[in-house]
Amino acid sequence: MIDIDSVRSQLGAMEIDDDEATAAPLRGMAVTFSRPEPPPGPGDVVPPGWHLAYFPDATPLSGLGRDGLPLARGVLPRMPLPRRMYAGATLTFHQPIRVGDTLRRETEFTDVQLRTGSTGTLILATTTRRIYTPRGLALTEDTNSVFREAVPAGTKSGIPATAPPPEGMTWSRTWTPDPVTLFRYSALTFNPHRIHYDRPYAMNEEGYPGLVVHGPFTQQCLIDLLRDNTNRPIASFTMRARAPLFDVAPFTLVGRMIGDDQAEVFAVTPAGSVAIEAKAQLG
Repeated sequence: MIDIDSVRSQLGAMEIDDDEATAAPLRGMAVTFSRPEPPPGPGDVVPPGWHLAYFPDATPLSGLGRDGLPLARGVLPRMPLPRRMYAGATLTFHQPIRVGDTLRRETEFTDVQLRTGSTGTLILATTTRRIYTPRGLALTEDTNSVFREAVPAGTKSGIPATAPPPEGMTWSRTWTPDPVTLFRYSALTFNPHRIHYDRPYAMNEEGYPGLVVHGPFTQQCLIDLLRDNTNRPIASFTMRARAPLFDVAPFTLVGRMIGDDQAEVFAVTPAGSVAIEAKAQLG
């Protein structure tokens, strides 16, 4: 029996961090995502999504669990289910972050829900991050994490079945994930979760068919698809992870405009079903 009320009692927990929008990690982002434009320099705008290269988690090795993630998960309390995955996010871009800005981030535990899905019991937790520059609030990020039951030894992890994306997509791009790229992204975002770079752990301990592509990695691929096909600023971006992607085969990114100021984009599994769906409001 999961005591969700004890988890819910921790809602409102908050912490504040400081950082600086330096240029060095942005050079890593540029090559990791094969961007054609030069990386930002002093005073330039940090591209949408690249803020994840800042505020690295400083948990020492002794504070990491077997899966590589911190045992103390910031504002989140210890969850009664052990496996953590990225479930989605809503990014609201209020004004640009520029290289050289001093940054302040507020992180708050804002929601938790107990659910039952096709793969078992789930806990969905939401953290809200607000990033400020000297000019004021720049970004609000509501991030959803899902906590799942452990996988019995020798069994495969349940993977949700999803439908294909709608017909009529006008943008398309194929991405081939590989261990080097996933490792680079883990390093750039200081993400120690072993499912993204430790193949024996991902397959033998968590029952996946290969390395898991980071949810935020695919999110960035979708944001880049938007940028390259609309040439318009993104006011907000809401994505939901429906199923994981792995490094065993290429996946496809597709999208289209659905109005004068809105677009929808999808990451599609090799089998043709939706892995991530997202909508964007354009400026």
